[in-house]
Amino acid sequence: MTPAHERVVVALDVGGTGMKCALIRPDGAVVHAERHPTEAARGAEAVVDTILAVAEGLADKARADGLAPAALGIVVPGVVDEARGVAVWSANVGFRDVPLRALATARLGLPTALGHDVRAGGLAEARLGAGRDAGHVLFVAIGTGIAAAHVVAGSAATGAHGAAGELGHILVRPDGPPCGCGRAGCLESIASASAVARRYAALTTAAATTPAIDGSDAEHAGSSAATDRAGSDGGSATGSGTRPTMVSAAEVAARAAAGEEIASRVWREAVAALADGLATGQALFDVETIVLGGGLAQAGAGLFDPLRTALRDRLTFHREPRLVPAALGDEAGCLGAALLALDQLET
Repeated sequence: MTPAHERVVVALDVGGTGMKCALIRPDGAVVHAERHPTEAARGAEAVVDTILAVAEGLADKARADGLAPAALGIVVPGVVDEARGVAVWSANVGFRDVPLRALATARLGLPTALGHDVRAGGLAEARLGAGRDAGHVLFVAIGTGIAAAHVVAGSAATGAHGAAGELGHILVRPDGPPCGCGRAGCLESIASASAVARRYAALTTAAATTPAIDGSDAEHAGSSAATDRAGSDGGSATGSGTRPTMVSAAEVAARAAAGEEIASRVWREAVAALADGLATGQALFDVETIVLGGGLAQAGAGLFDPLRTALRDRLTFHREPRLVPAALGDEAGCLGAALLALDQLET
């Protein structure tokens, strides 16, 4: 048998834009890391070919370096049937019922685990990162959207249909802005990084084009069609004339911290909605620790201080959870993929 210190897991965290890839030892040490473009616009078949080629290349590198690839872990966004090893649906990479585990096993000849990217990140944070001292953890990733993973005793719940953890689609504002899922007022339509950027762009545009209206009218204008026209990625693209000027959510947070009125208002709205969502999560899961990850969590005390207060105000008999930032950064997905693969080896 190969000594444990020579074994590595090939781990891939596949996103719509890029793939984070690594060789990881059983103790969680990253031996080698690299990144590759996903190029999802090429279609699902091409993305699968890239995933398999990258994984095969990493396994070959491990062998060339005197290491023994013991397993492969792949995590992807969307709806994942982990039991069958099928990527059921993913808008970001175009997957529809792709038997990715079987394809990878046939190509590499390695035991393969397929999982969900956020659940894998939550698993890593719960076992190796910010939640490692808690038995019950809710990991919440706040980026373009919002998703969560409920981890109990080191295992993340998948749900009956592979769709557990869609915290971003809790209804928090019935008359709120439209969500990408087709409903209005979902948590991620208000508190995700992209939603913060869109809301700020809409309100600043309304203020610039209709300077005579008062604050309440500006709020109404900001939630109208201008919000719909704003970009969906929360990036820094700029417009001209009456088009919204997009800045990142991080910039909105910085402007709010500096006391800018519109930024402060947008930030308060996002924090209030996020507190509502987390209070619902705590009522459902009764966790010891909530770990916040993703771009919005980088706001630090500017997010965590008001969010702790708002969450505390919303809890009655439920215990207040510890609210902490993620510790593993963008390595969490790869680490979680490796953990899934190692867990599969032990079963």
